[in-house]
Amino acid sequence: MEWTDLLAAFALYMVIEGLLPFMSPQSWKKSLEQIAKLTDRQLRIFGLGSMLAGLFLLTMVRG
Repeated sequence: MEWTDLLAAFALYMVIEGLLPFMSPQSWKKSLEQIAKLTDRQLRIFGLGSMLAGLFLLTMVRG
């Protein structure tokens, strides 16, 4: 893997992350309020699930 691949992936991540606040700022604010109410354990489980899904997708794409 080259650094350009990592930078391209990070740039795409930033674009995707910016879509919701750009298109629907009120919904984004409500989502953040709901996330703030989650326990640490719930956030960790969500983070683990997200990482595993990302690794699976990466394996499928690069595999």
